[in-house]
Amino acid sequence: LRLAADAHPHPASQLGGWSRMPLDFVPWRSGMWLDGVHADKLGSAAFMVDALLLTTMVLLLIVLASVIVGRIFIFRGEMLNGWLWSDHLSCRSLAWLELWGRGVSYPGDALPVRQKRLGKWRKQDDMVKLEPGWTFLSAEESHDYSEKLMRDQYGVVDCMSGEPCGRQIWVKQTASSLQTSPSFDPSKNPNSSDLLYREQRLKAWKGRKPEEEHLEPKTAKEAAEKGIRFYSMLQNEDGHWGGDYAGPMFLMPGLIFTCYITDVDLGAKKEAMIAYLCNHQQEDGGWGTHIESPSTMFGSVLSYVSLRLLGLTSSHPAILKGRKFIQENGGAVTSPSWAKFWLSVLGVHEWEGVNSIPAEMWLLPLWFPFHPGKLWCHCRMVYLPMCFLYCTRFTNPKKLNDPLLEQIRKEIYVSSYDTVKWDKERHSICPLDEYSPVTRLQKFLHDVLSWYETHLSLHFLPPFSWLRRAGVRTAMEYIEAEDLQTNFIDIGPVNKVLNMLCVWADAGCKTTPNFFRHIPRLDDYLWVAEDGMKMQGYNGSQCWDTSFAVQAIVESGLANKFPDTCIKAYDYLARTQILSTPMSQSSRAYEYESVEKRKRFFRHVSKGGWPFSTSAHGWPISDCSSEGLKAVLSLHSLAGLSEQTISGTISDERLFDCAHLLLTYQNADGGWATYENNRGFGFYEWMNPSEVFGDIMIDYSYVECSSASMTALAAFKKFYPHHRSKEIDGALKRGARFIRSIQRPDGSWYGSWGVCFTYGTWFGIEALMTAGCSSDDGSVRLAVNFLLSKQNNNGGWGESYRSCVDKVYDGSEEACYGRGGSGVVQTAWALLGLMAAKVHLPEEVHAVEQGIKYLMSMQTPAGDWEQEGITGVFNRSCGITYTQYRNIFPLWALGRYDEWKQHATK
Repeated sequence: LRLAADAHPHPASQLGGWSRMPLDFVPWRSGMWLDGVHADKLGSAAFMVDALLLTTMVLLLIVLASVIVGRIFIFRGEMLNGWLWSDHLSCRSLAWLELWGRGVSYPGDALPVRQKRLGKWRKQDDMVKLEPGWTFLSAEESHDYSEKLMRDQYGVVDCMSGEPCGRQIWVKQTASSLQTSPSFDPSKNPNSSDLLYREQRLKAWKGRKPEEEHLEPKTAKEAAEKGIRFYSMLQNEDGHWGGDYAGPMFLMPGLIFTCYITDVDLGAKKEAMIAYLCNHQQEDGGWGTHIESPSTMFGSVLSYVSLRLLGLTSSHPAILKGRKFIQENGGAVTSPSWAKFWLSVLGVHEWEGVNSIPAEMWLLPLWFPFHPGKLWCHCRMVYLPMCFLYCTRFTNPKKLNDPLLEQIRKEIYVSSYDTVKWDKERHSICPLDEYSPVTRLQKFLHDVLSWYETHLSLHFLPPFSWLRRAGVRTAMEYIEAEDLQTNFIDIGPVNKVLNMLCVWADAGCKTTPNFFRHIPRLDDYLWVAEDGMKMQGYNGSQCWDTSFAVQAIVESGLANKFPDTCIKAYDYLARTQILSTPMSQSSRAYEYESVEKRKRFFRHVSKGGWPFSTSAHGWPISDCSSEGLKAVLSLHSLAGLSEQTISGTISDERLFDCAHLLLTYQNADGGWATYENNRGFGFYEWMNPSEVFGDIMIDYSYVECSSASMTALAAFKKFYPHHRSKEIDGALKRGARFIRSIQRPDGSWYGSWGVCFTYGTWFGIEALMTAGCSSDDGSVRLAVNFLLSKQNNNGGWGESYRSCVDKVYDGSEEACYGRGGSGVVQTAWALLGLMAAKVHLPEEVHAVEQGIKYLMSMQTPAGDWEQEGITGVFNRSCGITYTQYRNIFPLWALGRYDEWKQHATK
């Protein structure tokens, strides 16, 4: 420093206040004080060192202060048995730093580059017809079928566990010579209408049907009643409504790959899967990431290889067109990371071309800033089995001696397989696919790990090999726990088949009792419609759809006309509450509700919540629990109904469990996330490795989850005004602040789980009105004006999934599969939002009336509505189907109209 000062003297006037600061101002440098030399005698080097050390000290003080603030002042949910995951120091110590401005949960504004391509499909003449004979089974009947099939085919007994209520599967039976399958034409609409399921439920109906009465509804109430009559006919005997929850094209290939590797015979499913994949091939020869998206390398490579594994030859027309698309767009080396992973598992890609997924990360201490236990649970549970297979360098036993795999290796690459520079292709990504570009930080970390894994191979040497083995065993232990907690259904379709493969691989590529328990649960994810057999994004949306349907029916004031429908739905909801029935508590899953197990496997409280699908699935979600609670409470408002049910009245204690769960779900920012509290931080997204999905790394707070939780807690308080009412009031106030904080300048809210701004804005309005805001509130008025500005000339509203992708409203007629750019689902959402806001000005009343007329005009003589565009979305970029929405929300809007009209008239 003395040399620097002598060589580069700076006048005191240039250093300002720093000129009078002695070097021993920084405590750990006090021994370096140079005979009273002050900063005005130091050169630029000494000044920079002082500034750097001072800045570091200030940052450390901020971190220390943030830990104190986070621990003492930040609300992160209630305690249970002395511990809750979200109470851990690492979860909330820095939480307040992300509360400035809009916060980390604000989904962002419009993207600078928007998606311009649209998918384009072939005409109906080229479609592959689904073979007839597919039959829907549910609940106990489905369990009995699976038990018999496993006993006859594998000699295995007692492979099914958990509550059977809500389970739904499809089985192939002998078809009569007169039986045919409905046709499918994706050139008109790539969304199937779920005709097989609906035809079978209507055939089983014994009463009169709406179209037989030849009544034309004259009022909204009459149209709602007609809609409920039709929808009641679709209800299953166990009380739930089933439906198609598919759409993503990258899900089923994982199942096909796993079954091919492990020699699980798909039987008649093969032809139905071939029909689905061929029917969704686009004119350019490719396949989209989901059924409405334009062709991508992600969808194309996985669908192409799947068709080859299912039996199509290399000269089949669909294969020839698919191969042409793949090779013209760079070949399989440009596929996203998930596709590269699956290809490596199959043996048609090399692990050196896959970015590292180190199992050692599970050994990190919980206080470490980045820990996989803090990831969003879907992200966590996908990369868990991925890290096991990657770190064990799983090799398909068929890789070297299977001629089909050898052919595939020659077909999906532009250059010869042997000449591919795998390590150099790790970051390669097709421009058609990239939605979340990998950051420079992520690439740097991947490159460092590549040296560790490939070039230096340090993981083979002690002590690194010891860490690798410990990480792999920890991952496998966690996989086994997830299987048991979910009765081998697992949280989603990706980790379902990955877990199944890990169980087989861990046993030395041999079958085990747990592997056999996985096999029948594959059927839980498969759905059959007129376009073929597909893999759903979950094991169904049964509880979610049923909860909405119940609320719609009760709010219409027509529930007394449909007592059987309501009783069956109540029984279903009673049996579906997680870990709350004798059946669910008798399964191994109940063992994992203990504090010790939840700590070990990073689980939030589960007991008392409701799932998206079935009780056996075992993962409660904030909005699903909320809608389930509201549905039960709405049925409790019907005098004497619960006493007529098979299950009996759901006890107060069980409803208290759900309210407790909702209170624990609230995040530090006042909002609610999905499955858990937000455990991580915004910088986690810098390390998003997926390339094709957005905002997948942590569990953000969402307008939908927050609104659902707020309205549920408010409804609960009305029924139980003396149970934790102060806590509920505080939660509602914090929730309202969060809802306001993420409202966009144009008055809308971005919908993260539905398409898109009409959906999010409906939830936003409901939340604010529930929190006590008036219809004249500034945020409510902004939202109302936004909805009014998007109404089409025909009275309806319409929105494409591209709104979710681009984060800007897209109501273009070319992208919407409704009439004149309008769709019945978005129209219903907009109407529900406007009526919740209690609009009453003449132009607002006129807008609502026009929307109601549009819904009535679109209703079929049977009381149904036609299937239109995709209405669900996840991870910003992937659309997903909800075929029940076309019934639930139009009849809900029609049913709400009369009460709103009375208010508006006053």
